[in-house]
Amino acid sequence: MKPTLPPRSSGVLLHPTSLPGPFGVGDLGPTAFRWVETLAAMRQSWWQILPLGPTGAGDSPYQSYSAFAGNINLLSPELLAQDGLVKPALWDGRFFRNDRVEYETVTPFKKALLRAAWDTFRAGGAPTGMRGEFDRYATREVGWLDGYALFMAVHDALDGRSLPDWPADLLRRVPSAVAAVEKELAGDVQMHRFGQFLFDRQWNALREFAAERGVRVIGDAPIFVSLDSADVWCNPDQFLLDPDRRPTVVAGVPPDYFAADGQHWGNPIYDWERMAQTGYTWWANRVRRDLARVDLVRLDHFRGFAQAWHIPASETTATRGKWVDGPGTPFFERLRADLGSLPFIAEDLGVITPDVDQLRDGAGLPGMKVIQFALDTPDNPYWPHNFADRRCACYTGTHDNDTAVGWWATLDANSKGYLSAYVGHEVKDPAWELIRLAWGSVAEIAVAPLQDVLGLGGEARMNKPGVAAGNWQWRFRTEQFWPGAIDRLRGVTELYRRVPAEPEA
Repeated sequence: MKPTLPPRSSGVLLHPTSLPGPFGVGDLGPTAFRWVETLAAMRQSWWQILPLGPTGAGDSPYQSYSAFAGNINLLSPELLAQDGLVKPALWDGRFFRNDRVEYETVTPFKKALLRAAWDTFRAGGAPTGMRGEFDRYATREVGWLDGYALFMAVHDALDGRSLPDWPADLLRRVPSAVAAVEKELAGDVQMHRFGQFLFDRQWNALREFAAERGVRVIGDAPIFVSLDSADVWCNPDQFLLDPDRRPTVVAGVPPDYFAADGQHWGNPIYDWERMAQTGYTWWANRVRRDLARVDLVRLDHFRGFAQAWHIPASETTATRGKWVDGPGTPFFERLRADLGSLPFIAEDLGVITPDVDQLRDGAGLPGMKVIQFALDTPDNPYWPHNFADRRCACYTGTHDNDTAVGWWATLDANSKGYLSAYVGHEVKDPAWELIRLAWGSVAEIAVAPLQDVLGLGGEARMNKPGVAAGNWQWRFRTEQFWPGAIDRLRGVTELYRRVPAEPEA
C-alpha cells in the first residue's frame, strides 16, 4: 500500500502558540498569515503543528479538554475586532511577555475576549450573515459540540475542578442533573459553542490562505485523551473505568531515553473491545474532525495501537506496568473503509518491536526518523544511509527533543567527532548539518523545528518529557529571524529537490 505523502517535500514544525505577537501567545491573526507567507518564500510544502485542542493540565496540547475542539487561546483579538465583535479597548494598555507564554495571564484574557465577543454577538452586533453561519455550524457539529460546550460550562462553574472530582450525579451524567445544569448554564453553553465557531472560522481562513500558496498542514493526534475531558465525560463506556468513573489503568511508557522512571501520562486507556463492537465509530469521527482541519495527521505514540503500557492507576510512576495489546490491523482496516484512505504519519519512536513495524507497514503508513537519535553506531536506523524505505518522514528533532544546538552542547567529544566524520568536516553549525542530512535523505518528507532553522539553543526547547512544569511556553521573536534564513532554507530545499507542488487553482 502506498502512503499519501507526495514525493520529496519538506516543512517546518512550529506550533501556533509559538508565533510572535502582542497578546502573550501566538494566535491565528496577522502574524500567522505572515508566517505562511514565510513558509512559501522558503519553498516549504508543509507547516507542521502540535494538537490544536484546548489545553488542560500543564498547558500541554497532549492533555486537552477535547479531541474535537479548538483552543480559544489561539483566537486572534485583531480578527475579532475586524469583525466588530470586540473593541481594542479590551487590551489597550495591557502588556504581555513576548518570549514565553504566560498561561496564567493569557488564559483569563482569552476567556474575557470570548465573553466580550459573545455579548456583542447575542446583542445583534455580529457581521451580516454570521448568525446564519453559526446556526449552520452548530447543527453540522452537534455530534461533539453540544457535549463539549456543556462540559466546559460546568467545568467553569465548578472553578476548574477536574472531572473525577465533579458531583457524583453530574460525573455519572444522571439525566435529571444534566437537564438542570443545561438549563442553569444555557448562556455559557451557547458561548462555548460560539467560541468553537470562531476558532474554526479563523483557522479555516488561515488554512485556505496557506493552500493558495502551496502550503499544507500536518496535524497531530494524541493517541490518548485527558481524563479531565468532554471525551471521557460523554463517552465513559469507551474507556477502562471503574464504577465510580475512575480509570483502572492509565497510559505512559516505561523507562526510556527521555525519562529514567518512564513517563506517567495519567490518561485513561480505551476499552478497545468495546470500541470494536461499535466499529470504532468514536475514532472514525475523531479522525474526520482532524482531517477537516489538516491535510496529514501524525499519529502520536503509534506503538499504542499495537501494544500500550498499562500502568495500574494506583502507581505514581511508570516503572510498574505491562504491555497490553491494542486494536491492531482491524482498527486501520475499519478506518480505511470509513475514510477511503489513511493520511497518517506513524510516530513510531521509542521502544519499537517487530509487531509495531508490521502494523505500520501493513497499513502502508510512513514512519519517522529522527537524526538526533542516530549517533551511537553506524548501524543505527536513524542514520540517513540506513533508510531502507523512502516511506518515512525525516526530522532533525521533534517538540520532545532539545534543539539541535542545545543537543550538540550536551554531546561528548566522541559523539561530536562521529558526526564530524559522518558529514566529512568539523561541525561548526550543528543545526544546519542536521537539516542538510534530513533534506538530502531519501525520506519522502523532511521536517525541522523552526528552532533549528534559526540555530537557537536549548533555551528555545518546547518540551522536556517527564517534566511537569515549564513546558509549551517557547515563542520566537521576530528579530530572531536572522537575515538569510529564508534564502538558506529555500536554497537547501531546491538543491535537494524538495520544492512544493504548484498550489491548486
